[in-house]
Amino acid sequence: MSTKITIACFAAFVLVGCATPKHNYTPVSKSISEPPIGEVVERQVGDEMVHQGRYREHDAIQVSSPIKPNWAYTVMPGYFLKTGADDEGEFYRLGGDGPESGSVQRNPLADPLAALMVKKESILCAVTVFSVAACSSTPGGFEKVKRPITTADSLQRTLIYNGRVGEKVNIGYREFSGNSARPAFSNNVEYDLTESREIAYRGARLEILEATNRSIKFRLLSNFNQATR
Repeated sequence: MSTKITIACFAAFVLVGCATPKHNYTPVSKSISEPPIGEVVERQVGDEMVHQGRYREHDAIQVSSPIKPNWAYTVMPGYFLKTGADDEGEFYRLGGDGPESGSVQRNPLADPLAALMVKKESILCAVTVFSVAACSSTPGGFEKVKRPITTADSLQRTLIYNGRVGEKVNIGYREFSGNSARPAFSNNVEYDLTESREIAYRGARLEILEATNRSIKFRLLSNFNQATR
């Protein structure tokens, strides 16, 4: 720690304390495969019939209403993703992780922030770039939650019901990498129900029980691969 940081922490310790943000947290990778094999389900036109992919389950805090650790900072409602922890508490990013992400408003005279911190007493703190932690005088105002986060390598596959015309049903296939559709991996396929009530696409197999131009009822026989939830 530099002399400047040491002096800043020493001078502020009685009022707020010191903290150094940690980056030792790794979110859990999850697989999802829906609906369960063998289950009969009904979907409307435009609904996902089959969904499979991977995502990361990220620890986070959800702030429900503005929190002021002190005069200089206001933590605005939203989600903040965890970055690490130490013996003093847990550290969270300042925001910028999607439309539901929270943010922190800073007084122009205040030091820039490096992270948020939740102390073991459920006290929320704003940690500056000089490792000074400005903490709320009362606990709470937030809750710890799990957030599903898709990344660039999070491939999602879906089958979508597009409706029925005559004896044919139209099924859409979509792939998503992270939150972005991959047009080259999107397709619409028609299946003639007079030929077979079992349809298949890229390993996913379904038994069609009923189909109209509004909804479809089916049983999933196999998904794209062996992912489980």
